[in-house]
Amino acid sequence: MDSYAKRKYIIVLIFILVGIAYVFKLFELQVIDATYKQTATKNVLREVVEYPSRGLIYDRNGELLVSNQAAYDLMATPREIGVFDTVQLCQLLSISKREMDNALNKAKKYSRYKPSIVVKQISPEKYALLQEKMYKYPGFYFQIRTLRSYGYNFAAHVLGYVGEVNQRALRNDAYYRSGDYYGITGIEKSYEKELRGDKGASFLLVDVHNRVKGSYEKGRLDTSAVKGKDIVTTLDAKLQEYAEQLMQNKAGSVVAIEPSTGEILAFLSAPAYRPEDLVGRKRGENYPKFLADTLRPLTNRAIQGQYPPGSIFKMLNGLIGLHEKVITPRTKFMCNHGYHVGTFTQGCHHNQEFSLTASISQSCNAYYAYTFRRILEAKHLGGVKQGYERWREHVVSFGFSKKLSEEFNEELKGFVPTSDYYQRRVFPYSKWRALPLISLAIGQGELQTTPIQMANYAAILANRGFYYKPHIVKAIADSKISDVFMKKHFTTIDSIHFEKVVEGMEDVLSYARHGTAFNSYIPGISICGKTGTAENPHGADHSTFIAFAPRENPTIALAVYVENGKWGNLYASKIASLIVEKYINGEIQESSKRIETEMFNSNLLYSNKPNYIKYK
Repeated sequence: MDSYAKRKYIIVLIFILVGIAYVFKLFELQVIDATYKQTATKNVLREVVEYPSRGLIYDRNGELLVSNQAAYDLMATPREIGVFDTVQLCQLLSISKREMDNALNKAKKYSRYKPSIVVKQISPEKYALLQEKMYKYPGFYFQIRTLRSYGYNFAAHVLGYVGEVNQRALRNDAYYRSGDYYGITGIEKSYEKELRGDKGASFLLVDVHNRVKGSYEKGRLDTSAVKGKDIVTTLDAKLQEYAEQLMQNKAGSVVAIEPSTGEILAFLSAPAYRPEDLVGRKRGENYPKFLADTLRPLTNRAIQGQYPPGSIFKMLNGLIGLHEKVITPRTKFMCNHGYHVGTFTQGCHHNQEFSLTASISQSCNAYYAYTFRRILEAKHLGGVKQGYERWREHVVSFGFSKKLSEEFNEELKGFVPTSDYYQRRVFPYSKWRALPLISLAIGQGELQTTPIQMANYAAILANRGFYYKPHIVKAIADSKISDVFMKKHFTTIDSIHFEKVVEGMEDVLSYARHGTAFNSYIPGISICGKTGTAENPHGADHSTFIAFAPRENPTIALAVYVENGKWGNLYASKIASLIVEKYINGEIQESSKRIETEMFNSNLLYSNKPNYIKYK
């Protein structure tokens, strides 16, 4: 056979082998592999995401705080949309034609082949009416969602709210896709991964009229949604509700803690909003209104409000003085209507001599100016600057100037100036002296604290020197909480020094001792507290009060801060004592009803705008 014939047979053989390869590949693609079959049937397939129900949220006693309600999103796949009566569909949906056109144009820009949300959060009633007419609108279908529902219309700041994911969340977490919802603030945000659950998906066959004809492949590719985990909070629903009633028409906050565990019993910021006002389609209407409100109802004052602590800080300076041995419980200082050095005066209302316990019950400014100066000038500390650094170390050990919560990212940490701060601003060219810092003795000056720090401070006094990190979640789907909440944090003050301070705090509410909050005394309950009046350069001073009760084996510690409340015994101490009575006794006795009525009816916001907190 000549070479020409050989080449001819080789070429023919190559073509035969290539042909056989193509036949086998086609057989594999069309018979064995179902991938292309699925692709070919996509024009009659619909993938419906099954969104899980978010976990429920309960109070410490099993009261349901947050549940779910059904809502429906109208979806559209642009390439599948046929001719339809736009005006009729818009009327059924109660939207304008412009809104419909904008939604469809946005969907086309996103993808002609993937579904997009056209109208969000349609009510079950409207859904029932529309479902019967959907055959008229090819390319449109419904997707079921859940919205939050509230058993009680309170605790908005601690519970938080849910909204649509932003671009950052879409980039950072593959779980989300455009149109999904997630927690934006509060518990909803802090425990988003636990609450959100896992999505599922079902694949449905639809006909040319957009009607569902059944599941694809008998549901073989379907996956079920997994409900989010339920959360049990540390909140006491009845106490929370009562505290919010007392703070109605006032600006400020209340934080109440169980000292023996760090569990938060009540947590509120006022003025507030109703949780339901930021649910679903209401959120778009109400959020801008709240954002523009000068009283800042969206601000969580309990963790974001930074205030001078005022006179409640005096016990801490007393403890530091005892620990550093610059005073004893018997040390006395004379108050001659204040503390005077040369031309400098730090005023006070008294004209008598005070010991430690009496200085607390009477809230003497001069006593703590003397004590604070002794701390800074103590010889064993090496000078004023070194004395200040030791003082600050003690203060920070009480949880000030740092974030306490592991659950709220929005928390601010307050401010206790460092020695570097004063070196730059007060003593850049001069020797350190105590007098320019003396306002710190009574909780003024540059000091800034948050209400949650004040409540934690009260818990430390109740525990005589230690605290657990304040936390709002007690259990997650019957599992234990993080070990970080079980750890004791000790202050730098020896526990033996606390009892005399506690004695003075008990006298604060004693009529016989002429305590500064004797008008808030509750018969039968040994409340230990301290009033505070924090100077406010922008208006009336702020009213603050910290307390714990009972004196032995305390079950509640709290801080109440009322903006523009003038004096600690005018509002804050009364609100705090009523909250303590409600928690310990379960009810308000007749002797306290007059104070309760006074607090319910007092209005520090707008005299012509009652029930502001309700946002009617």
